[in-house]
Amino acid sequence: MLSTSGDCSKKVRWDAHMCLPLHPQASFAPIDTLRTGGLNYVSINVGMDMNPLAQVMSVIAGYRATIAAHPDRYVQTHGVADIERATAGGQIAIGFDLEGAMPLLEQPDMVALYAALGVRQIHFAYNRNNSVADGCHDVPRSLTPLGRRMVAAVNAAGLLMDCSHTGRRCSLEIMDASSQPVIFSHANPLALVEHGRNITDEQIRACAATGGVVCVSGVSRFLGIATPGAADVARHAAYVAGLVGVQHVGIGLDNGFAQDELNDRPPGFDPGYWWPAEAGYESGLGSICYTPVNTWPKLDAALAALGFSTPDIAQILGANMMRVARQVWPGLLNTFSISP
Repeated sequence: MLSTSGDCSKKVRWDAHMCLPLHPQASFAPIDTLRTGGLNYVSINVGMDMNPLAQVMSVIAGYRATIAAHPDRYVQTHGVADIERATAGGQIAIGFDLEGAMPLLEQPDMVALYAALGVRQIHFAYNRNNSVADGCHDVPRSLTPLGRRMVAAVNAAGLLMDCSHTGRRCSLEIMDASSQPVIFSHANPLALVEHGRNITDEQIRACAATGGVVCVSGVSRFLGIATPGAADVARHAAYVAGLVGVQHVGIGLDNGFAQDELNDRPPGFDPGYWWPAEAGYESGLGSICYTPVNTWPKLDAALAALGFSTPDIAQILGANMMRVARQVWPGLLNTFSISP
């Protein structure tokens, strides 16, 4: 079993992916609820393949401004030291993630720019194919030559290479090409629930072989239950742990927090394309339910009920992702990150 270093690493609670409205004025109230519920780090989506660059940049600017305006509550994450500082100070550390390569404009040099703006992880295709990689709900191809250059750019910039939403064959090629551990920031085992977004045992084993972590999501469709809770997340985490070991399991609940007063739909948006009915979405995301916002404080007991020890639970809830981040995020990011 891989070990974690430092007492702080062992107690960190890490949510590998969640979504606010993609709007610069999005309320951080859900983040405050997560912070008071004991979460220490969260990765927030700042853009997907369907979002134009202008929207992505506006969202990053707005989110960064909100974080900077409330230093008593939030810490912009440049590296592991910021998570440790936030954990000690009662704040929540925040990193950003991109879901898809289209905001990179087919330029590998864009990866380092996003890293400077606070992006800490990226996957290359949101459900559909693009010029870099394959989506999980599209025709299988392979990682493209540009995609291989993008993997190298992600490794060089010290970002977490994510394979969520990615085609199965393509994800295996990304993991083979990466020189650093690879994660699934929000994914569930296909062996438990048949859905195109869920991942095979082969993908799970390949992720573990890189030294990476599979973070279980809390989305109803992928958990196979209409109104999911902590026990359902724990059940999927237990499957991954049984397959590849507890040191390769994490949590990325993928909660989406809509705010009706904000319109974040990109121009010409077609939900039926990105979430096709034939892939099991019916009315887009309308039929999807997320775990409640108070799920995090209940995960300890849910995992303990399945026989996980206290050290095992600490690994699943954050120490495993801290280990990977400590390896992947280089300290040099602090030297070129943009101050709020």
